[in-house]
Amino acid sequence: MDTGKKYSGMAGVVISLFGKTQLRMSAVLIQLRRELKAKSDKALQQSSQRFFKETIKTYGIRTNEVVKMAKVCFKTIKDKPKADIFTLCEALWQSGYLEESFIACNWSYALRRQYAPADFAMFRRWVSDYVTNWAACDTLCNHTVGTFLEMYPAYLPELKPWTHSSNRWLRRAAAVSLIVPARKGLFLPEILDIAGMLLTDGDDMVQKGYGWMLKAASQAHEQAVFDYVLQHRSVMPRTALRYAIEKMPPALKAKAMKK
Repeated sequence: MDTGKKYSGMAGVVISLFGKTQLRMSAVLIQLRRELKAKSDKALQQSSQRFFKETIKTYGIRTNEVVKMAKVCFKTIKDKPKADIFTLCEALWQSGYLEESFIACNWSYALRRQYAPADFAMFRRWVSDYVTNWAACDTLCNHTVGTFLEMYPAYLPELKPWTHSSNRWLRRAAAVSLIVPARKGLFLPEILDIAGMLLTDGDDMVQKGYGWMLKAASQAHEQAVFDYVLQHRSVMPRTALRYAIEKMPPALKAKAMKK
């Protein structure tokens, strides 16, 4: 079935309710949540929990289905002011539902061409106030925050205080916000600095986050990352170390893992 046709009913209802010239933004959430509840799957709700140590709040809808819904619904609001759409994102985050956080991330990333320096404080607040699991953290930070940092690299130092936060998700966010830039070979000095600040963090979610960041950086800077791991392997948690060297050749992996 064509995806556009599949969800055209939802978009059509929203537009018909509020007309072409003025779309009441709160009604978008009402209709979107009605659609989410209609697609809720109890079995998937329960099975989704196995991927998380924390208790999650979820409708039980597959991620690819949620993304399709987000894109179709965004067409009805894409011409609205950025501030209004970000207000909708805030409301989605406040619900606590995993699927609604994914939609908020999809919409905030869709506005990437409109990012301005002042948006960084809001993105940080979303992580600090609303993120409660790795999936929401990574979806927001890989795309929205990572893209912002590519556009405004002067804000890279703003990640450093996150590494000292009592909030585990801010600490993880400091690393995973650099995943996509790292794959492009960007920001190696900053990546190594962040890794150093998180080096002995005892939280496995943080260890996996900065290990993943180093692994991404190794795609363009294998030797530099290998040298870093070798230098710090005596204190680097094994979880982080294994993530960092995952893409390296067997000989380098063996050397890094050698006790």
